[in-house]
Amino acid sequence: MLKNQVLNILLNFITKHYPNYTEKQIATIRYGLEGIYITITKTIIIFAIAIYLNLFIELIILMLFYNLLRMFSFGLHATNGIICLIASTVLFIGTTYLCTIIAIGLKIKLISVIISILVFYKYSPADTKKRPIINTKRRNYYKIISTVTSIIYSYIIIFTNNHFIANALLFSLVIQSFLITPWAYIIFNQHYNNYLQYKKRKEDVCD
Repeated sequence: MLKNQVLNILLNFITKHYPNYTEKQIATIRYGLEGIYITITKTIIIFAIAIYLNLFIELIILMLFYNLLRMFSFGLHATNGIICLIASTVLFIGTTYLCTIIAIGLKIKLISVIISILVFYKYSPADTKKRPIINTKRRNYYKIISTVTSIIYSYIIIFTNNHFIANALLFSLVIQSFLITPWAYIIFNQHYNNYLQYKKRKEDVCD
């Protein structure tokens, strides 16, 4: 597999020049490199499809809105690279296309943004098993920033006359608000509130 070949070449280079790295450090580096590789290949594929469908500018706008929101609220991640690629392609390409063709009524917008703001306030940030958010101050900071961001998005959604911008912000808000809920984690069979499990293990060790 191309991914493993690229990662092995990079890791061999690193271990050759930094022989004192422990197995744990190498594993951490591999995880980071794998994330970078998946992100780059996923982005290239999604961008290529968007260019072919003449949706590139719209895709960039949607991704900016969505990733800005996800940056502080985190949320569910796919369990492997293939699932991530498929899910991201369907999500971004499909949503971008929908944003260009549909018109959403004011009542639906109001209901959607109110529910989304409440969800962000209650459930943000939602961590993962590999990246638990342990620090309480950091968790509170992320909660405040993501909630305020959702409020700003909501204001623009309600008052802007640009249908695509309103749709892109609304879809970003609704999709991300779902991905930080316990129900999303249950549906995809992943652990929720991973920081609590980390704290529990820490307390058990101390006892």
